[in-house]
Amino acid sequence: MSVTKQVIELNPDPLAPYAISPGWRVGDLLFLSGQAAIDEQGQIVGANDFDAQLKQLFANIDRVLEAGGSSREKIVKVTIYLTDMEYFPKIVEARKSYFTPPYPADTIVEVKALALPELMVEIDVIATA
Repeated sequence: MSVTKQVIELNPDPLAPYAISPGWRVGDLLFLSGQAAIDEQGQIVGANDFDAQLKQLFANIDRVLEAGGSSREKIVKVTIYLTDMEYFPKIVEARKSYFTPPYPADTIVEVKALALPELMVEIDVIATA
């Protein structure tokens, strides 16, 4: 049995300059690339403003999910990358603001840096279609 796979396309695609697909739909699962505070034109949003970055990256997650035939309510797993674990309490609050119970499975790690120096947080997602 063959599982269908299809790239999720965005227009405009802010990840295209980095040779990254926004995500893939494989059968009834969506695998999103890490989303960060980069707007549709590829500009950083909220440099040095963690809350503004969260707002933009969740808007990006919603946009990719919609393009793949899904929504935030269908997220089953997130991996969160923080440049400073001091933001962990903000992540706990964000989970309550951006998700509803039952909450997605979650892994959170502190990283030395993200792809661009102004970025403070990145989240990748697995969702159902």
